[in-house]
Amino acid sequence: MIQLSAAGKRFGHKLLFENLDWMITPQDRVGLVGANGTGKSTLMKMLAGLESLDYGTLSVGKGVSAGYLPQDGLRLEGRTVFDECMSVFEELHAMERELEGLTHRMGELDTTSAEYAQVADRYHRIDSEFHTRDGYALEAQVGAVLTGLGFRKEDWTRDTGEFSGGWQMRIALAKLLLEKPNLLLLDEPTNHLDLETRNWLEGYLNQYPYACLLISHDRYFLDVTVKKIVEIWNKGVHFYSGNYEKYLREKQQRRESLEAAYRNQRERIEQLEAFISRFRYQATKAKQVQSRIKELEKIERIQVPNEEKTIHFKFPQPKPSGRVVAECKGMAKSYGEKQVLRNVEFIIERGDRVALVGVNGAGKSTLIKVLAGTEPVTAGEFRLGHNAEVDYFAQDQYKELDTEARILEDLETVAPRTTQTELRSILGSFLFSEDDVFKKIGVLSGGERNRYALARMLLQPSNFLLLDEPTNHLDLRAKDVLLEALEKFSGTVVFVSHDRYFIDKLATRIFEVADGGVSVYPGNYEDYLWRKQGSPVDTSLTGVSARGILANKTSESTAATEDNGKTESKKRVNPIKLRQMTERNRELEVSIARTESEIANAEQALTIFVSAEETQRLSELLDTKRRQVTALMAEWEEVSQFLEENA
Repeated sequence: MIQLSAAGKRFGHKLLFENLDWMITPQDRVGLVGANGTGKSTLMKMLAGLESLDYGTLSVGKGVSAGYLPQDGLRLEGRTVFDECMSVFEELHAMERELEGLTHRMGELDTTSAEYAQVADRYHRIDSEFHTRDGYALEAQVGAVLTGLGFRKEDWTRDTGEFSGGWQMRIALAKLLLEKPNLLLLDEPTNHLDLETRNWLEGYLNQYPYACLLISHDRYFLDVTVKKIVEIWNKGVHFYSGNYEKYLREKQQRRESLEAAYRNQRERIEQLEAFISRFRYQATKAKQVQSRIKELEKIERIQVPNEEKTIHFKFPQPKPSGRVVAECKGMAKSYGEKQVLRNVEFIIERGDRVALVGVNGAGKSTLIKVLAGTEPVTAGEFRLGHNAEVDYFAQDQYKELDTEARILEDLETVAPRTTQTELRSILGSFLFSEDDVFKKIGVLSGGERNRYALARMLLQPSNFLLLDEPTNHLDLRAKDVLLEALEKFSGTVVFVSHDRYFIDKLATRIFEVADGGVSVYPGNYEDYLWRKQGSPVDTSLTGVSARGILANKTSESTAATEDNGKTESKKRVNPIKLRQMTERNRELEVSIARTESEIANAEQALTIFVSAEETQRLSELLDTKRRQVTALMAEWEEVSQFLEENA
């Protein structure tokens, strides 16, 4: 399809990459990765024909069409959403008009004439191609794509100019998917999509019949959509088979192999240099010395590139809050006649990491504003727990910053005891490097200011963090820094994110906001999806964990006292907690059955040798699953005992 030979590109005086040899084949599924500024978007524009090479050649096969979606900047207006999407089928519309004209002509001609035969032949050829290209199902195709990308039916007839920038990019993406170019080039297509829409796009791309190349900072999205990783690093382009997770493993293995080869070569070089130095002036050793000098000259020195510095950042740990951090009872929130939330009930406990999920417009941001105290409730009750101190990161948090302050100086006022080197490392992980740290906040873009506002919050957090889409505008490296810091944070976190990997790694509970209500699910996003497929869920006060209840069992469940050595009395158990324990008991039984099934499958797989690596992986998996089932069984026994004692 497309072939690059010895390709290279500069950006001003900076060399982005060189000596790139790459052939893109018709069924390729490629993820393009690399640090910011390495040239990913530039390379994609080159493949789209929007940028030229500085070195080498680019050859495009006959009939290849490339469709390119930039990160942002597209603006459409003047047509309805539906008509704008239908406009991509202009060639098919022309065929449809010609078919209508041919039908009319055949009705006027003598069916026995030669002209009729020519017209009929033309009609059948065009009609056959029209059928092959699904010309009779264009409206259905448009409807399916618009629905998948989150457009409601009433949106289809609205003018495209009425939509915000993020929805404008969805329209552009819809058009591109409907065009079906045989090379799809997507630069961060998930930037403006919620989780449900991302899930739909994953499925669409997995069924896409042609080649696809994409840039994304969503690790899970890359894992499920690509089969090859192309990395721009150290002014070179490197190829890895498999998805993003496999790329990370293989990259580490390649580096370890390179370092081992480097050490072996250094040992040989040192041996040769020592021999030459020792016997250089001995005539009897002259031949051997010359031989070793020649060997030394022929050695192609192995270079180990500097490893990208990994930033490990840890929050200053806040003072602890009470056990209950926040509680809603019958809470409702309306804006005029529009009711966003109604009859919401939940408890958030110290140490919870709660992910709010739901489609755009469901009320996630409204709920987080209620928790932050920036929006009053319309009805019911919301209260913060004892010693709960809130820090709220809004989607437009940058508006709260001092635009005249310089980044590094402003950060020093927040964390005066942190060294400037440490502050610059933290800023670097959030994509502010070199002279960027001396810029005034006012000259930064909205996305850059939000990134800085997040870094600023991390240096002095409260014990109850409310984060509304903190992963927006962050690359994979910055997300990893944020994720690691939040995993080690001792406080409580409620967050909204559309990054599946981030939610899966961080969340301990999922709050689904839908149809004005909030349903509570234990576990991460993967657990939530599994439960949505059929496991029952309690949507009420499921804020207290089974472990938390068991810890208070003595004080809140059975108070046994001896009466003449034979009788005992019980305190009344809180019915809410009893219901929670019953639900937890069912959850544990399902989890134990599922984990035991996974153990059986792994044990069966171990009986068939595939490779040493696979055997090691399965053995490690078995150890992990066995530890999990032991812990689950122990908890199940405690919960079962509690239920028996309070039946």
